[in-house]
Amino acid sequence: MHMQTRIEIADLEHWRAAVAEAVKVLRDGGVVALPTETVYGLAADASNPAAVAKIFEVKERPAFDPLIVHLAEASDLGKAAAVPRETAAVAGRLTAAFWPGPLTLVLPKSEEIPDIVTSGLPTVAVRVSKHEVMRLAARQLGRPLAAPSANRFGRISPTSAAAVTSELGGRIPLIIDGGACAEGLESTIVAIEPGEKRPVLRVLRPGPVTSEQLRKFGRVVKGCRVTDHPEAPGQFESHYAPRTPLLLFDRPDDFFPEPGKKYALLSYRGDPKDGYIDRHEWAGVEVLSPGRGKLAEAAVRFFFALRRLDAGGADAIVAEPVSEAGLGRAIMDRLRRAAAGK
Repeated sequence: MHMQTRIEIADLEHWRAAVAEAVKVLRDGGVVALPTETVYGLAADASNPAAVAKIFEVKERPAFDPLIVHLAEASDLGKAAAVPRETAAVAGRLTAAFWPGPLTLVLPKSEEIPDIVTSGLPTVAVRVSKHEVMRLAARQLGRPLAAPSANRFGRISPTSAAAVTSELGGRIPLIIDGGACAEGLESTIVAIEPGEKRPVLRVLRPGPVTSEQLRKFGRVVKGCRVTDHPEAPGQFESHYAPRTPLLLFDRPDDFFPEPGKKYALLSYRGDPKDGYIDRHEWAGVEVLSPGRGKLAEAAVRFFFALRRLDAGGADAIVAEPVSEAGLGRAIMDRLRRAAAGK
């Protein structure tokens, strides 16, 4: 599987022309990397099973791991999902509040969405991206786009066109370079269920839309049902993993370096008070949010910093934990899944 990968720059003057090039590939049943506000996605026409199969092939992704479907507008929801009457009101409130944006809803799928997209599940994960490139591509194609992250399965998600090139260069025909992603972490995934008094919002994957933000719309609970297959993307215990083993400790005193090994540090604030930065002679350090520590800044830099440390040649990466409040919950979710791959 080797081809020439073209890169089109989607800047202020030429982004519509770049999207038109992407739509040509999509109409021909091909795959193309497109920017979103969270991470870059590997897109195909969601209504074309043969095109969707190329996503799984390129990413080396298991066929039982479902894909997120992207829409151009919230009004296109019926093209992908059959929203039940009992949850229609809360679904409407959530889409009005968070679309376009980094919230993915899991709903019963419409007949137009092939089983390969949902890995045979009766539900579909669907969202409207805030990024105009992804939205215009779906609008011009006239059909929803299946688009998981544009990286090889289980690896670090790409937040730049350069990261996509390092992951999928030579495997796909086209990358649309829309610059760095604004959010930096994958979307929050929520399954909507009826409840006795309030709707139940089951958070299947934490992300930029936090549980605190969701509470006004229903009773928020965490976690997936126990099933043989994932309910939504990003459910594998080991995911978002660098090739370099990642170590996550509850306290800095739990870290005991092995003699002769080189360790790099993924630091939250770079503050000696946190107990990590001065604990070892690190082979490399990346700080997510220098100084006071801001979770939003840390989220944007997270995958970029992890990718840089992964390329630095250390034997292992030590990651500082962050507070599990708001966005910190999503960062810790990614760190735990990355550490599970060691």
